[in-house]
Amino acid sequence: MVLFKIIKESFNQAFGQIIGNKLRSALSLLGITIGVVCIVGVQAMVDSLETNVRSSLQKLGDDVIYVMKFPWQSDGPIKWWEIVKRPNVDYDDFEVVKEDVQSAAYAYFSMELPGKTLKYKSSAAKRVYGFVSTYELPQVVDMDFEEGRYFTEAEYNLGSDKIILGHNTAEALFDVLNPVGKKITLNGKKFEVIGVVAESGDDIVKVANFDNTFILGYESARKFLNVKNLGGFGSTIAVKAKDGIVIDQLEDELTGMLRRGRRLRPLEETDFALNKVTLLDALMDEVFGIFSTVGAFIGLLSIVVGAVSVANIMFVSVKERTSIIGVKKALGAKKGFILLEFLIEAITLCSIGGGLGLLIISGLFPLLEGLIPFALKISLGNVLVGLAISILTGIISGFIPAIMAARLDPVIAIRQ
Repeated sequence: MVLFKIIKESFNQAFGQIIGNKLRSALSLLGITIGVVCIVGVQAMVDSLETNVRSSLQKLGDDVIYVMKFPWQSDGPIKWWEIVKRPNVDYDDFEVVKEDVQSAAYAYFSMELPGKTLKYKSSAAKRVYGFVSTYELPQVVDMDFEEGRYFTEAEYNLGSDKIILGHNTAEALFDVLNPVGKKITLNGKKFEVIGVVAESGDDIVKVANFDNTFILGYESARKFLNVKNLGGFGSTIAVKAKDGIVIDQLEDELTGMLRRGRRLRPLEETDFALNKVTLLDALMDEVFGIFSTVGAFIGLLSIVVGAVSVANIMFVSVKERTSIIGVKKALGAKKGFILLEFLIEAITLCSIGGGLGLLIISGLFPLLEGLIPFALKISLGNVLVGLAISILTGIISGFIPAIMAARLDPVIAIRQ
């Protein structure tokens, strides 16, 4: 019962300090508020960005390995001058994977075409890059169509003059018209549009983004393009593991079969890269860890300033109430009760500052959503971190003044 009275009285005194000394309290709590805004706000933004990026990367598939010339990440310094000399990933490599890798459920080979001009009557879409792929593309990549369909197996094998457009490419050529069934011109050759890939979402990292491209079957492209000279950075073999096959097993088999297919001797270095989502996950951990550390450092500086200000308020409060403390001790109040009284007061002041910071963030985020290309969310964890920081700051900033108050001699205190 006595403890409840002390807590209640401490809350009342804390609010009394704020109301009675508005300017002093406002300036003192400003540091706590800014600190919580910095720490929680930056952390919430980093968390929101990380969620968006990681969900985007998951579209690559955690059971898919991408055979490429260039690695996504390396354990040590990347020797670019050596990697550039590697042979491009090509269709011959794809045939090795398709025929010999038993751990693979599906695989497709793709390459990018440099910017092309597509025409339909008087409309033209310029600098549109092409995506040339083997038939198996939809078996590895989820593809949604807003109009039409993908190639049939017969159309692909025969190298039919069929083409699929991305959302933005179709819009540039046809505006509101339905493109399916209409013929466009590419490199002086007529192609029938059979499908339009649905527009990609609001992800920061656009994975499997076909918005500004067109898709050709490999058998169709090889009829009028020198596909052997179109490899390089954009040529890829994507290999999806069979059910029950762990990604490391697939990686080991791919390495062995491709080295054999390229006739590499045992001591020769592997001249291709096997990329997977886990490599990017490790990179993301480092990048977002840096963002969080920077945000925490900025917020910590504000918190320190705020803590000093709150400590100053508490020293002044002890000075102003010295005689009252003396009376309480003379009437039998223990040191622990006096200590708890001032600690609770400091915690209350800091919690108010932290609460104001959280309110500012919750009001600011909806305003920023139109300016930032990803959804901003404050998680329960972010809120709890903000409250924990406020309480901890209150304990630290109020501890020394509370100790001073608890150690006052009652006789001397009453005389003052």
